[in-house]
Amino acid sequence: MTLSNTGSVLATLTQLTQLNRTSALTSRVKDLSFGEFICLLDFITAEFQQFLRAIDMINNEALETMLEQVMDAFTLKMGQILQADLTTIFLVDEEKNQLWSKIPDTETGRATKQIRIPINIGVAGHVASTGESLNLPDPYSHPLFNKEVDERPGYRTRSLLCMPIYSSKNQIVAVVQLLNKAGDGPFTEEDEQGFRDFAASIGIILESCQSFYMAARKQRGAEALLRATTYLGQSLDLEATLRFVMEQARDLMQADRSTLFMLSKETGELWTKVANKDGTEIIPIRIPSNKGIAGYVASTRQPLNIPDAYKDPRFDPSADQRTGYLTRNILCMPVFNSSMELIGVTQLINKQPGSFTSSDEEFMQAFNIQAGIALENAKLFENVLLEKQYQKDILQSLSDAVISTDMQGRIVTINEAALELLGCPIRETTGKNNKHLWEQKLIGRFVWDVVPIEHLQFRLQDSLKTGAKQYVPEQTLTVGLYVEKSHQPSVAAVGAMPELSVQAQCAQCQQVAEVLNSEATHSEGEPTGVHILAIRDRINPNIFIPWNESCSPGTVATHSCHQILSADQVQEIERSMNLTVNPLTNPEGGVRGGLVVLEDISHEKRMKSTLYRYMTPRVAEQVMALGDKALMMSERKEVTILFSDIRGYTTLTENLGASEVVSLLNQYFETMVEAVFNHEGTLDKFIGDALMAVFGAPLPLAENHAWMAVQSALDMRRRLAEFNRRRLFGNQPQIHIGIGLSSGEVVSGNIGSHKRMDYTVIGDGVNLSSRLESVTKEYGCDIILSEFTYNLCRDRILVRELDKIRVKGKNTAVSIYELIGDHRQHLDDSTKKFLDLYHLGRTAYTGRSFQKAIAYFEDAYSLRPTDQAVTVHLERCKNYLRQPPSDAWDGVHTMTSK
Repeated sequence: MTLSNTGSVLATLTQLTQLNRTSALTSRVKDLSFGEFICLLDFITAEFQQFLRAIDMINNEALETMLEQVMDAFTLKMGQILQADLTTIFLVDEEKNQLWSKIPDTETGRATKQIRIPINIGVAGHVASTGESLNLPDPYSHPLFNKEVDERPGYRTRSLLCMPIYSSKNQIVAVVQLLNKAGDGPFTEEDEQGFRDFAASIGIILESCQSFYMAARKQRGAEALLRATTYLGQSLDLEATLRFVMEQARDLMQADRSTLFMLSKETGELWTKVANKDGTEIIPIRIPSNKGIAGYVASTRQPLNIPDAYKDPRFDPSADQRTGYLTRNILCMPVFNSSMELIGVTQLINKQPGSFTSSDEEFMQAFNIQAGIALENAKLFENVLLEKQYQKDILQSLSDAVISTDMQGRIVTINEAALELLGCPIRETTGKNNKHLWEQKLIGRFVWDVVPIEHLQFRLQDSLKTGAKQYVPEQTLTVGLYVEKSHQPSVAAVGAMPELSVQAQCAQCQQVAEVLNSEATHSEGEPTGVHILAIRDRINPNIFIPWNESCSPGTVATHSCHQILSADQVQEIERSMNLTVNPLTNPEGGVRGGLVVLEDISHEKRMKSTLYRYMTPRVAEQVMALGDKALMMSERKEVTILFSDIRGYTTLTENLGASEVVSLLNQYFETMVEAVFNHEGTLDKFIGDALMAVFGAPLPLAENHAWMAVQSALDMRRRLAEFNRRRLFGNQPQIHIGIGLSSGEVVSGNIGSHKRMDYTVIGDGVNLSSRLESVTKEYGCDIILSEFTYNLCRDRILVRELDKIRVKGKNTAVSIYELIGDHRQHLDDSTKKFLDLYHLGRTAYTGRSFQKAIAYFEDAYSLRPTDQAVTVHLERCKNYLRQPPSDAWDGVHTMTSK
């Protein structure tokens, strides 16, 4: 290629580099000859090789050291050439409007300390601002000389030369300051001219150095930031994020230590974990959010760059004292989340070498922005995990069975109570919990395939579709538990499967088929303990279809393998429950799943069944609603007690066999208990052929408890008459009973031992009613009331005052009354006359007019010669005529037997 061609190519390349149009290169290249095109490629290649070398330098981690060495060399050489005792090159930082330089450490001689001065202060600032050179033979007499910025501490300046250095673009890039000319003379014009001879070259070199220096720092920072951002964007582990954030920050800033303090708003503290001096122990540190350097930054939300920590009054040396570490300098900066809320503070300690610079602050500010976002995400994720675990713990702690589903009805979560309800043996005898194994079998299954409740599929799908809530009380759930053991008979086949061995026809059933066929061919050996759960077939109630070891249950007709278990092979688990189906909604109100809640009421139903045998359904329901309070808490109550007993029971049953006695008592008590329940009474107990009932406990009655007890006694009288009428037709002996009623305060509650307790009542009212039941034998009556019961319902009943007695074991006398009927009952004239005569006889008797009393009682006797109460009083009167009672006699008769 000729020189002319080369010149043409160079001209073309020069024009191309000056054009902004993207199509310029294409339009020029198409007119070049082959040789010219090859030449162009060579020049472009050379240019790009220069670019690549520059990029390599920027990416080289040793570049910063190399550039510092170049600066040190220039400084040294200029001092030698101009015979200066001390030379400093100040670079111009246009963004911060400052001059900065690294000065050597007096001990090591290395450039370890960075100084910065405002660009408008002192001699160096004036030169940098104006471009005017200053040669001061007596600096102290010059008004621009500022000792604080133009002179080193402990140094005496005798002469000073300060000159600007220009870049290739004629901009001041640096200021050179030379102090103290050798020989104690001033700097000369020749010195100034000598400096100008190489100043232009130095300017270009410094311009390149500074550009390379800043590019290298930015490149290193960008790479570190990119690595950190990449990791932080992927990590949601808060602990790992904290650790990685500070490792990257330490490497990026060339710090000895890095610490991230997280702000705890709840406690008002900054907390972190740091290693001790030897790195053998992690020490937790908590400080108030307004204490120390980190606390100051957290309070003010402003960064702090401290070159000497122990000279700063805000520094708290207690952490150093605990860890044995020595803090020299600190860069502490706030960390914000995306909402500009303070979430922490980063603290870098001991820059190696030197102190932290403003460039370090800029890099850390950019780094903290990314770190804040990552920490916020990690914290949010941790909160989500904590909330999820919290909800999971709540779910597992619920006593009700709870199953959540997706929109298709597949199980998403299931708690332990639900597994137990379904019969899953989640705990082995060794104590091992198999809950997770059963969850694996259930998660993803349709809930209606494993929870055999009628219409569950329809109810759940309707709830998912419409958002409706459904509650269905007292549903029955029956599952079968089959424990596979090697010596246990295998599964029985049905219909077209005459043999015991199971032939699996689908892959889903292969596993259970192998297990069950293995059972069929082995008669001995240890049980394997495989639990198979099955649900009752929807058509044939005598068979069960496995669900946890086979394919999805259905009916025998639809099941591809016809694998079934006969009813006699499984242990049936039947429970009663209340079913609730609710939609799970998102914050916008849309349905995102379903919730099936099964409240096991099996125990409640058993308790109800038990309570129904002792009290009316209404009272039983109230007791159930109150829970343990109604039965377990002892309390004093006003009640009426009813005792009844069969007269001559021993004689009545001595000629009957055991089964006949039981049959007689069952028939008798059946009708008597109905009389109690019909009037809101509570059956307390059976005592042989006796019955005890309470009115007014465990719950108070809406009606007068005495009146309800009286009605119950009258009802028992009527029922006994009907009962005897039927026995009369059967040629069976008649039954007679005695009933005692008394009212008063008792203590009610569960009484007994830890092994056995019964609900009952105790008190004087109980004892007295029992005695009155026995007293009916003395007076030949079937129902006797105490005065306490009589006074509570006297306006509603017809009675005969029988006597005033003192029962055995009591000192207090009580009036007793025979219950004739309620106030609506019609009395004939004979009965009225008899009652009047009896009353007159009692009045004369208590008035010690025994002869007169005998006359009345004899008249009454003529009307009712079988009345035992009249006979008793006649006998007493005649005895008192023969042997009068003492003057203290008050008409009370003391009973000598129970």
